Amino acid sequence: MQYLYVRVVKAKDLPAKDVTGSCDPYVEVKLGNYKGTTRHFEKKSNPEWNQVFAFSKDRLQSSVLEVTVKDKDLVKDDFIGRVLFDLNEVPKRVPPDSPLAPQWYRLEDRKSEKVKGELMLAVWMGTQADEAFPEAWNSDASGVTGADGLANIRSKVYLSPKLWYLRVNVIEAQDLQPSDKGRFPDVFVKAILGNQALRTRISQSRNINPLWNEDLMFVAAEPFEEPLILSVEDRVAPNKDEVLGRCAIPLQYVDRRLDHKPVNTRWYNLEKYVVVEGDKKKETKFASRIHMRICLEGGYHVLDESTHYSSDLRPTAKQLWKTAIGVLEVGILNAQGLMPMKTKDGRGTTDAYCVAKYGQKWVRTRTIIDSFTPKWNEQYTWEVFDPCTVITIGVFDNCHLHGGDKAAQSRDARIGKVRIRLSTLETDRVYTHSYPLLVLHPNGVKKMGEIHLAVRFTCSSLLNMMHMYSHPLLPKMHYIHPLTVSQLDSLRHQATQIVSMRLSRAEPPLRKEVVEYMLDVGSHMWSMRRSKANFFRIMGVLGGLIAVGKWFDQICHWKNPITTVLIHILFIILVMYPELILPTIFLYLFLIGVWYYRWRPRHPPHMDTRLSHADSAHPDELDEEFDTFPTSRPSDIIRMRYDRLRSIAGRIQTVVGDLATQGERLQSLLSWRDPRATALFVIFCLVAAIVLYVTPFQVVALLTGFYVLRHPRFRHKLPSVPLNFFRRLPARTDCML
Repeated sequence: MQYLYVRVVKAKDLPAKDVTGSCDPYVEVKLGNYKGTTRHFEKKSNPEWNQVFAFSKDRLQSSVLEVTVKDKDLVKDDFIGRVLFDLNEVPKRVPPDSPLAPQWYRLEDRKSEKVKGELMLAVWMGTQADEAFPEAWNSDASGVTGADGLANIRSKVYLSPKLWYLRVNVIEAQDLQPSDKGRFPDVFVKAILGNQALRTRISQSRNINPLWNEDLMFVAAEPFEEPLILSVEDRVAPNKDEVLGRCAIPLQYVDRRLDHKPVNTRWYNLEKYVVVEGDKKKETKFASRIHMRICLEGGYHVLDESTHYSSDLRPTAKQLWKTAIGVLEVGILNAQGLMPMKTKDGRGTTDAYCVAKYGQKWVRTRTIIDSFTPKWNEQYTWEVFDPCTVITIGVFDNCHLHGGDKAAQSRDARIGKVRIRLSTLETDRVYTHSYPLLVLHPNGVKKMGEIHLAVRFTCSSLLNMMHMYSHPLLPKMHYIHPLTVSQLDSLRHQATQIVSMRLSRAEPPLRKEVVEYMLDVGSHMWSMRRSKANFFRIMGVLGGLIAVGKWFDQICHWKNPITTVLIHILFIILVMYPELILPTIFLYLFLIGVWYYRWRPRHPPHMDTRLSHADSAHPDELDEEFDTFPTSRPSDIIRMRYDRLRSIAGRIQTVVGDLATQGERLQSLLSWRDPRATALFVIFCLVAAIVLYVTPFQVVALLTGFYVLRHPRFRHKLPSVPLNFFRRLPARTDCML
């Protein structure tokens, strides 16, 4: 993308224009209807600005660039002098050329006659790859006001904070001093780190030397700003706890471990706070001590994204990282057909920017002001450590262009997002495709436009990448010392909160709503639409097995006699030569794979409304999905939704009960709950054992196969004897209340 750059460096010998004999100069750079101004200086005739202005070549409305020096005044700014440039004479600069050296230009009046004062400038044609571009005033953003507004439209690269799991193993405490000596204390330990609070169970020891030996897990982020605060508390009454001692542990001094070897335990002194003279004066005295093992876990990967679309699977500790296997390059080119996101001066407008997240690196493009077809043409690269990862690219509407308190309270609206799994890309191929931007609203799914991306995944060693497929997905600590599902859910929630809080404190901030949308924070919440979609996904997976079952049923019922005869011949060959069974299966799978190669996907997949059941979702189901937690809807709607959930849960309950019944019938074959049924089965097992011992296996297999494939003339419509026997077996449903 071509831009005209103007660097205003400084001026000298400017004449005085005020009555006081001083000069308050600033520079105005004007090209057609676009006008940019530098800051002004009070009473200075030799000011230095060093500001850059960039005008998009696509929007040039004039062939003359006018750079004017003016004197700031209360009523009307005075004209000091100007410099004119013919755009046809402006030189071109292509990086990696060195920057163009600025030159002194003598100021002229409106009649093109020389006046007192000189201005140092550099003017050149370049592209957005120019190093001056990120900090330049941009003609695309001519309507933006204030330093905050300008900061909010620039492109920026952010890094996620380095996250650690903190394991606090609370072992025991000694010499506790409860206030009531006449009762057995109900003691527990409460640990607080930032916004996270966890507690152990109440010790079963019930004395002044309680024992717990319990693990508490937290998420901590570098730099460690807050200490771990532990308090030993006694449950003196329901909803009333007495603090027996406290201690604060700075995380900077906590041991770090990279594997499963235990770290040394330590005793920590607990301090008791004693109130003296009301609340005015507090003193601490030694109370007791607590025995703990605390460490920062470097061998785990802290999950801050949904495991289905993780972009990074490396452990926290850098010493355990493997070398990169390749490079991912993403060009965020443009968007087409965006919807108006807000109204300005009575018309719809959109100020779009993109955010891309892969690994610890987040990038944010510049904001294109008031355009439904924004062009970014920005390129970013990431190192790739695992091909089975996902890059997420989101498009947002910027609602913070003018700074101030009102803008601070508004939220950037989501326009849509795209996920691309790297393992679905061919290496060294450039994919330039448009992806639909789909967003689910309470009133239905909406296509907000399309985003045009260029993606290339370059692999440094194909052998290394193929070898990655044999490695476990997560670091080995996740398998040696696995965390529970509830722990992982809680820790992931804490990790996303920490990441969104840290990135929202950057300058310019990457706002909380943007980070949470990119990290899919609400994906674990109940949704009728998502439940239906997952059910039909399972049916789609089982569809192949059901189709095979139907085909085999047709074979058994001789719907196509030629096929059935061929199956008989194949069956006889496999029984006579059983060593051919596995080679035949694998050869068949190989041929299917080669056959499907002709119809392999040519483009990366995108969001699918039909798969998500977004296009057929009922409005009430969507309203339920967008409801807050806890709910904010009226009681009659909650009652209706609760009843609907009960009816669905009732069906699931029945299916689960039926599965349990079949399992219990299987168990009752040998349990003698039905003595006649078990006696029959035991006798059958004895006879079968003798027959199978005497008869060759191939004969048994042939007879069984011919019986299953027998002609319909030899079949009955009634269920078979084994099935009748199985259905008559007892289950434990009789004992259910």
